Amino acid sequence: MIMTIVGILVALVVGIFGGKVLFAKNTQGRIEEAEQQAKKIVSDATTAAENMKKEKLLEAKEKFVQLKAEHDKEVLEKNRRVNDTESRIKQKEQSINQKLENLDKQAKDNDAIKENLNRQIEVVNLKRTELEKHQEEHIRRLEKIAGLTAEEAKSQLVESLRQEAQTRALAIQQEIIDDAKQRANKEARKIIIQSIQRTAAEQAIENSITVFNLESDEIKGQIIGREGRNIRAIEAATGVDLIVDDTPEAIVLSSFDPLRREIARLSLQRLVADGRIHPARIEEIVEKTRKQIEEQVMEIGERTVIELGIHGLHKELVRIVGKMRFRSSYGQNLLMHSREVANLCGIMAAELGMNPKLAKRAGLLHDIGKVPDEETELSHALLGMKLAEKYGENPAVVNAIGAHHDEVEMQYVIAPIIQACDAISGARPGARREIMQQYLQRIKDLENLALAYPGVEKAYAIQAGRELRVIVEADKVTDVDSDKLSFEIAQKIQTEMTYPGQIKVTVIREKRAVNVAR
Repeated sequence: MIMTIVGILVALVVGIFGGKVLFAKNTQGRIEEAEQQAKKIVSDATTAAENMKKEKLLEAKEKFVQLKAEHDKEVLEKNRRVNDTESRIKQKEQSINQKLENLDKQAKDNDAIKENLNRQIEVVNLKRTELEKHQEEHIRRLEKIAGLTAEEAKSQLVESLRQEAQTRALAIQQEIIDDAKQRANKEARKIIIQSIQRTAAEQAIENSITVFNLESDEIKGQIIGREGRNIRAIEAATGVDLIVDDTPEAIVLSSFDPLRREIARLSLQRLVADGRIHPARIEEIVEKTRKQIEEQVMEIGERTVIELGIHGLHKELVRIVGKMRFRSSYGQNLLMHSREVANLCGIMAAELGMNPKLAKRAGLLHDIGKVPDEETELSHALLGMKLAEKYGENPAVVNAIGAHHDEVEMQYVIAPIIQACDAISGARPGARREIMQQYLQRIKDLENLALAYPGVEKAYAIQAGRELRVIVEADKVTDVDSDKLSFEIAQKIQTEMTYPGQIKVTVIREKRAVNVAR
């Protein structure tokens, strides 16, 4: 039994010892394997670190090279600028030094010249003194030899010179006559022009009213409107005085401006045909009519230049030519007068061997200063010359326009032709022209005086300047201000203007509220 137990114990001890030996061997193997793996990881990490280090070094070197290149480039650019600046400074210094040297040299030369001149002046004075002495001695000798005094010798010399001068004068006179024969053609042209300038044309009476015919007298009431609102609206919108009297089936439109009268006539014609006559409708119709007249003006101008064969005329000048249709020139329609002058100029220029197209162009445009868009103190000839010059007309045309009333000097041959043809088409007596110009200027000054006040929208002088109607903006001028404005304008007219009779000043203020129902 004991032996059995001992055997079992021995077996157990042997088994345990053998297990430990086996376990120790296995553990030793694992440790060695782990050590190998660790060495491998360390080796790989070292390799990766070396590679990363090399890459970073390469990147750092590239960055350094790039920065160094940029720095070198900036340094070179700065050096180049510095060199350029130094070069310019050196050039300026050289230029300044050269100028200083030239100035010094010039100063020295001037001093030398001055000294030389002084010496020459002294020499000349000495020679002059000697010459005077020799001359006196020579005169005494001549008097002794000739047996004549100096005065007697002068008389003989003068007589000899007179005879010689007469001979030369006859020769020069003959040369002038021969030259005149050669220029006979040109002189004949001037004589023809001067002869034509004495020609005068018949003149008619200029009017300032237009009669508007009606189908019946009942329409007069519609035109007048309730308490005269319609007729006041028409007069305010057009600037024309409407005279409604006992004349059967007729209304008189009175205004110094034919264009305003035409706008008022066409507006009345449309209003009567439409039947709706009230202030709002009146303003609408007048505005449409004004636009239509502008289009008509342009069409008339274009048709006129085409019929006369004038090309390349500026559009603004074409419009001004169209406006002439609604202006009068001392009884003559201004457009008809200008067309007639243009045709006469073309014919005369052709007869004289000149450029008929240029003369015709100047003839058509000679009175464009009578239809200005803005008021000016210049005469119509000078204003027309400025307009033609502004829109690029030929210098000969410009000069002919300005010189056709002798306000500027005639510089081209066509200028007297324009003046002559203007006289042929419509002679203008000087006294009457002066009165008409003063009247038109007074009417314009009257309107401009009122327009100078703040809040004034429109101003119209009607009834031949005996009444001034002033339309003000309701938002800017109150009823109290209207009374004050009327008094101030009347006082200013009384103190600053000269006029016959009296002038009534009417200030119109109307507030309108307009909305549209949709």
